[in-house]
Amino acid sequence: MTTITAARTKPRTTPRARLAAAAVAGPLWTVVSLGQAFTREGYDITREPLSVLSNGALGWVQILNFVVAGVLLLIGAAGFRAALPGVWVARLVALAGAGMIGAGIFVMDPVGAPLSGSSYGHMLAGTTTFTALIAACYVLARHYRSGRDTAASLIAGTALLVGDGWAMSGAPGGSLALAVGAITALLWVSLAAARLR
Repeated sequence: MTTITAARTKPRTTPRARLAAAAVAGPLWTVVSLGQAFTREGYDITREPLSVLSNGALGWVQILNFVVAGVLLLIGAAGFRAALPGVWVARLVALAGAGMIGAGIFVMDPVGAPLSGSSYGHMLAGTTTFTALIAACYVLARHYRSGRDTAASLIAGTALLVGDGWAMSGAPGGSLALAVGAITALLWVSLAAARLR
């Protein structure tokens, strides 16, 4: 009896395609977030975090922005796993992606409103994302052989660490510092993915 094995006809996603997903995540999230920040009436980036954009009639745009960027990072994590030695960058990027999806699902309350369960969920998801992005930048710094790339990776992680601390302290301009830090770290991870392609 002859056994015939059917060849797989379904194309498999390559590490390059997965890395492309991570490469798109940062710029996409940044453009959509800043586009809303500078066009949404009544929004002030110096007083309100970008997460507040998830409220109101157009809140669905930022919710979708979080979820799509999170999914892209989850896909991209597999590309990092295939392209880099070790597993920590991939795990941290996946954790950041899961946190972003959670930040989209759990909407932050408007500034000044009593905190709801959804806000607490959003803060937990945001903390997960920020911690993972900071750590991913620091771990990426170990993979670079050039002093300039290592320094840039450390600067990106530290920008988010400082921005998050500033925002948590309640000091003036904290939400702007957090936005700058989050965007810097996210764009650096996306640039790392693009370069690994």
